[in-house]
Amino acid sequence: MRFVLASASERRQELLRRILPEYEIMVSSFDESLVPYEGDESAYVMELSRSKSHSVRNLYGGSEDVLIIGSDTIVSLDGTIYGKPADREDASSMIRSMSGKWHSVYSGISIISADGNTDSSFSVRTDVKFMEMTDDEMEDYLDTLDWAGKAGGYGIQGESSKYIEEIRGDYYNVMGLPLNALYKNLKELDILG
Repeated sequence: MRFVLASASERRQELLRRILPEYEIMVSSFDESLVPYEGDESAYVMELSRSKSHSVRNLYGGSEDVLIIGSDTIVSLDGTIYGKPADREDASSMIRSMSGKWHSVYSGISIISADGNTDSSFSVRTDVKFMEMTDDEMEDYLDTLDWAGKAGGYGIQGESSKYIEEIRGDYYNVMGLPLNALYKNLKELDILG
């Protein structure tokens, strides 16, 4: 079986090696703006991951021995979705809005075979609370540029970690790949022994 990760995220690549030591990377070119958010974070993030997986599947032409794993992660606060910040001002707005509050991180995972015989999707939610940050702390964090390219403007394993008071749920989900849920799903699909 050939495994393909449909993601450019270095964090996902690093985490997936804990389950699958060998896999290929084929970055999806799917335009995420084609998936409308209709108020259900779980459904939205699953559709994003499915769309990415399906766009990569088309490159493998129905091969029987190819399994594609797609993933996407979003941050949600009071029904507002935070993707990757466009710039420092955008990141600042996200971090300021989350300061002192709980927010939710959703990851959608889709596992599909190139031949269409396997098609499984699920989502995982983890709740995260930032401490109440001072203006100086926010500016210091923004100066690190650790917010760039990360949903919600932070990576739990990076510079923001000292500001995170509490999490409820899977830590690895916040990093972008819920390892335990993915591992169990692969076992349920008889892909892993």
